[in-house]
Amino acid sequence: MRPVAITAYTLVTALGAGRAATLEALRASRGGLVQGGFETACLDTWLGIVDGLDAPDAGAGLGEYDCRNNRLAALGLRTDGFADQVRTVAQRVGTQRVGVFLGTSTSGILSTEIAYRHRQANGALPAGLHYAATHNTYSLAGYVRQALNLAGPAFVVSTACSSSAKVFASAARMLALGLVDAAVVGGVDTLCMTTLHGFHSLELLSTDICRPWDARRRGLSLGEGAAFALLERDAASPQALLLGTGESSDGHHMSAPHPEGAGAMMAMREALAQSELRPGDVDYLNLHGTGTPNNDAAEDKAVCSVFGRELPCSSTKGYTGHTLGAAGGVEAAISMLALQHDLLPAGLNCEQPDPALHANYLRQPLQQELSVVASNSFGFGGSNACLVFGAAR
Repeated sequence: MRPVAITAYTLVTALGAGRAATLEALRASRGGLVQGGFETACLDTWLGIVDGLDAPDAGAGLGEYDCRNNRLAALGLRTDGFADQVRTVAQRVGTQRVGVFLGTSTSGILSTEIAYRHRQANGALPAGLHYAATHNTYSLAGYVRQALNLAGPAFVVSTACSSSAKVFASAARMLALGLVDAAVVGGVDTLCMTTLHGFHSLELLSTDICRPWDARRRGLSLGEGAAFALLERDAASPQALLLGTGESSDGHHMSAPHPEGAGAMMAMREALAQSELRPGDVDYLNLHGTGTPNNDAAEDKAVCSVFGRELPCSSTKGYTGHTLGAAGGVEAAISMLALQHDLLPAGLNCEQPDPALHANYLRQPLQQELSVVASNSFGFGGSNACLVFGAAR
């Protein structure tokens, strides 16, 4: 694979809006999770909630798209001057030559959940519900495409927690085929009742704070987030390079990972092969690291099989919560921050490391030169993705 230039990127999570806020939290090992419920879900859990999403924020002429998920997308586009950088590229290459490839898992389902609470006496839903522009999975790409005035190909990948990692691979293929000259990639996911009660019913939602790699880990903490990156065919001064992508689908179980991490290993090895790198060339690995007993155990086996036990790694879900369809994009952005600032973030809340797990899990942040960073994202149904990023020095 020819390295792909990443010329802009941004993220918004419970840590705050933008690269600077995120970097400050990572350096200070300060998380953004809070204890309590959300909306009508009164669950005993910890959540990563983004503030400022309660008022309409779709933009002029885009009111039908207004929902919590697209409000977060709008905030993400404004952050770090991302939208302005996309528009500058679109002016140079043409709006029809910029693609939009994004990931989400629940899109604007919350808007439909709220609409059901306000049904008319005959059961009819409120006239103000715009299903196609909110609830529909494509809503996210449709909104971003319209908000940025782009006319290139656009689609949404919805493969649970690997969604916004897989779009990096999709964009790389579109660029290699010459179908686009630039691509907006990433993902957005917000909290909703379907997600909260769904994970609670699967007994994956922890009452304790998320503790990846800890012997006492009990499950995940959910969060919401947005992340965007701009990939270009030719760029003089990239922020980072996408060196390789790996995708697999082991299909072991609808919600549980393969116990030996078979599909995860395939994805990591494919990402290395595309990058023409050896395992020892990677300096840091951002783990999927959900904090559930089975997921961490399976990923640990896969990582140790591919990279051995020495590679420094950590999960950043203790900071943001598991942002589901946005997780791949959020953690790609964190990986690029790590590269640019030579920072290996610590995994939060791991107070008693599990002796059954053998990866070199970081409990304190490290400052050392980084050249190559990898990021894992694994979704329900065995949909796995691994991204490899290189420093643009």
